[in-house]
Amino acid sequence: MAPIGQVLLAPSPAAGVTYDSMYYLKGAAAGGICCSLTHGALTPVDVVKTRVQLDPVKYNKGLIGGFKQVIADEGAMALTTGLGATAIGYFIQGWFKFGGVEYFKIQAATALGEQKAWDNKSSIYLGAAACAEFIADIFLCPLEAVRIRSVSDPEFCDGLADGFAKMAKTEGIGGFYAGFVPILFKQIPYTCVKFLVQGEVADSVYASMGQSPADVSKGTALGISLGSGVIAGVCSAIISHPADTLLSKVNKKGAGGTGSMMVRLGRIASEMGFVKLCTVGLLPRCVMIGTLTAGQFGIFDTVMGALGASKFHFHNPSA
Repeated sequence: MAPIGQVLLAPSPAAGVTYDSMYYLKGAAAGGICCSLTHGALTPVDVVKTRVQLDPVKYNKGLIGGFKQVIADEGAMALTTGLGATAIGYFIQGWFKFGGVEYFKIQAATALGEQKAWDNKSSIYLGAAACAEFIADIFLCPLEAVRIRSVSDPEFCDGLADGFAKMAKTEGIGGFYAGFVPILFKQIPYTCVKFLVQGEVADSVYASMGQSPADVSKGTALGISLGSGVIAGVCSAIISHPADTLLSKVNKKGAGGTGSMMVRLGRIASEMGFVKLCTVGLLPRCVMIGTLTAGQFGIFDTVMGALGASKFHFHNPSA
């Protein structure tokens, strides 16, 4: 059996050739790498964002002020809390999300045919993103639960393995999926908007240039990926922020009192109010997600190119 590195570096199908399992494997690997690197690098921003969401009374001085408060109270290393869970969790999530989007997108386009796929590409983006994200969240949710618990309570664990062991012992399997419903409400709209907006913006830019991705230089293609990624990131951050706030709250021990998940979420939402639910921590999240999404699409396209994969793009046969 060939080493995994040799397998991933094997040539992918060129344009016009059926996309095979090797293409999807490369897409999944590129997705895992881009999500792990970007989420891991932005762990300090996420720590501050989560603290603002969990305790807005204490952390009320904005993003920069939040950084200063965390460092002053707990030291600079506190900004790396949850890094292990973040890097591993988002590698797994990125593997299924980006790989899944490529799979569902191409399968839909193949089934519909080139013209119908072009005419319905927005719906394909949304459907592919929703299906891929649902699968990815099944794997992400336990790691996200440990990450949020460790950020909200720095004394909770000494690392990812310790966090898993403690949560399993005290809360059982259900503890890992306490936030599954809000994570779906957060991640599915976020991912749908993310891939839809990025795809539509990139397609519009290429159309205005009168060129396809294959016709431009690597630098131009990367610039378009980054620019469209920033726009997509800000849009998706705004859409998914209320659910992100609920997710951060519900994973804090005792939040929402007792009762079913929906009852607890209802109490939290009622206590916060609609405006605060939508705005508390929004600015740092827009900064984080805008940067993160741009980086993800830039890294994804770069890694796909390095692996020799010819990335799928919708094509207008009438153009």
